[in-house]
Amino acid sequence: MYFGEKIRMLREEKKMSQIEMAKNLQITSQALSQYELNKRMPDTGMIQKIADFFNVTTDYILGRTEIKNYEEKICEDQEKYSATTRQIESLSEDSRKELKKYIELLKIKESIEKTDEETSSALEKNA
Repeated sequence: MYFGEKIRMLREEKKMSQIEMAKNLQITSQALSQYELNKRMPDTGMIQKIADFFNVTTDYILGRTEIKNYEEKICEDQEKYSATTRQIESLSEDSRKELKKYIELLKIKESIEKTDEETSSALEKNA
């Protein structure tokens, strides 16, 4: 997705007109229209201003990542981690021991699969 498409999508998510957004950014609606149509690229200061306005990263606006806001992503990940931790802590001691064994088995399985893939790849190269 191009820069213009990103800012248009963000603007529409906020249910804003081009005129409203242009006023907030202190630019003309024509300039905003040209940004959205990818006919003109704003300078770095304006890109930062747009990112701040939508509470997203400049990387997101420029299409370098699909993560809109790293702080929110970190909070989401922490919440998932906390929920998983609470689930594990709610298990009996025996169940936690079994879970640890299962995790070790999964690690061994992944290691074997990785080795098999590497071996297959090496054989294909030598064939």
